[in-house]
Amino acid sequence: MSKLEDIDALIKETLSKEEAKFYDELEEQNVLEMVGGLFEGKNKWIMYVMNVVTLVFFGLFIYCIVHFFQAEETKELIKWATGTIVFLVGVSMLKIFAWMQMDKKAIIREVKRLELQISSLSSKV
Repeated sequence: MSKLEDIDALIKETLSKEEAKFYDELEEQNVLEMVGGLFEGKNKWIMYVMNVVTLVFFGLFIYCIVHFFQAEETKELIKWATGTIVFLVGVSMLKIFAWMQMDKKAIIREVKRLELQISSLSSKV
């Protein structure tokens, strides 16, 4: 058994059944669980809206790329290249926001684990 598992076992021994269940729910999540967690809570509607906007931006990005390669004049090339860049940046920014939300939730989960550990240790002392 590693030191981390020893510490977890010690903490679970000091917790009540409800606290132990809550502690187990705070375990580290894989990427799919983290993505699923974006669609929970009071701000889940904004994630749905952002995903729809991301799909629209991606569709417009593809549209601009197709027209860019079909354009023959320099003015048209510049116009379609600008559209391509704008929509690609838009998709990127929305994805970065989603990853930041996943990171925020992971940090909050760890803080809650620490709070629970501190409260269990302080009740022992």
